[in-house]
Amino acid sequence: MAKVVILGGGVSGHTAATFLKKWLGNGHEVVVVTPNSNWNWIPSNIWVSVGGMSKKSVVFELAPIYAKAGIDYRQAKCVSIHPEGGKSIETPFVTVEYTGQGRAGEQEDLPYDYLINATGPRLNFSATKGLGPDNGYTVSVCTADHAVHASKELDALIAEMKNGAHKKILVGTGHGTCTCQGAAFEYTFNVEHKLNEEGVRDKAEIIYISNEYELGDFGVGGLHLKLGGYITSGKVFAESLYTERGVKWIKRAHVTEVEKGRVHFELLDGSSHTQDFDFAMLIPPFSGVEMRAFDKVGNDITSTLFNASGFMYVDADYNKGTAPFEEWDADDWPSYCQNQKYKNIFAIGIAFAPPHQISKPMHSSNGTVITPAPPRTGMPSAMMGKAVAQSIRDMIKNGADTPTHSAKMSEMGAACIASAGKGMFNGSAVAMTMFPIIPDYKKYPDYGRDLNGTFGEIGLAGHWIKYLLHFAFLWKAKLKPLWRIIPE
Repeated sequence: MAKVVILGGGVSGHTAATFLKKWLGNGHEVVVVTPNSNWNWIPSNIWVSVGGMSKKSVVFELAPIYAKAGIDYRQAKCVSIHPEGGKSIETPFVTVEYTGQGRAGEQEDLPYDYLINATGPRLNFSATKGLGPDNGYTVSVCTADHAVHASKELDALIAEMKNGAHKKILVGTGHGTCTCQGAAFEYTFNVEHKLNEEGVRDKAEIIYISNEYELGDFGVGGLHLKLGGYITSGKVFAESLYTERGVKWIKRAHVTEVEKGRVHFELLDGSSHTQDFDFAMLIPPFSGVEMRAFDKVGNDITSTLFNASGFMYVDADYNKGTAPFEEWDADDWPSYCQNQKYKNIFAIGIAFAPPHQISKPMHSSNGTVITPAPPRTGMPSAMMGKAVAQSIRDMIKNGADTPTHSAKMSEMGAACIASAGKGMFNGSAVAMTMFPIIPDYKKYPDYGRDLNGTFGEIGLAGHWIKYLLHFAFLWKAKLKPLWRIIPE
């Protein structure tokens, strides 16, 4: 009997766990370790944050789903990995610390034959002084609880506006290395849409602040897409939308500090500026979840498994990280998400360490990094989860010596539906596809991507697609009938 331990129960971990258990059956163990008792469909947090959905519409309890599937669920966090075993345990194991199930604070060693790191990000609000809803002056949409808090704060702001007050609303990224510009993009236009519905749009100045070199970069080096029969750059597409909705923007910005009602930021030219606000939602930078690693005799080997940001090394070409941008290649990216030293360890979704950025790295004249980090969320995370599950299945059941299914982002396409306002008849969304995610200028010398698979539209139809996908992916995550036929 083989035992697979999966750290994390988000999109990538949940996908890997549910497919593995289905394929392996009762003859093998699948264990999920995650500190959260609820699963959250994060893309719909945007709607929660503007009062368009309730929290209960985007979360569900994991325990009954895993019990139904025969998956061993531990509400705990991993504190250390021991890939060579230890003095008292011959086999590899992880040490976990329980956060629930009546065992909070208790630690346990869990042996494994295969380990999947799907821990997702640590929301690094502390990277910018004053950032975040807990110890700062900004709201967030990164969790369901954050989204509920943001909605309440927005409602209070709107109430003041209905009494005649004029307000400044700031949305964007709260650090020069942030990823997830898409969430900030969506929130900007959902707020703008709600203000229109509430009849107070004329009393608001909305400002978007981003670490992108140009709007529409999204951390993927920008893109060109087919739109209305024409080839349009992401920059033109994004700027047109911001202009149409009356949203101002600040780009190439690194937020250095947030005070009550004011942000301080540095631009790529090295200059320092401030921007006042009455309400702000700024995405934090991501780092890896804090874990240590030890060899058989107890020596700390954390730097062998993880980079300085806490992301796990896999089968990527990390030597290219210090090479000039012009030498970067699509083949630098991992094929199988497998650790190079410990072949029974995999990392998927945000948990794996990218070899380098996708967008061209930029530094201010002061040396400050102002470039989006590579996005690894949503559809790519789920596809990685399934591919790694297929490889481990073949290793366990068919005796494969090496991974059998690729999860290479330079050979993977992605679809994104970005809401621009929720409403059955007046909502809209940007529907985009991109192939491949990592530009490959050898195969596609003009734009780095196949324009037959890279296109976009905006309108009510996009909103309906996003709304229907909300229910489809919750159905899939809850393992309801025919869940496996719903694509990742």
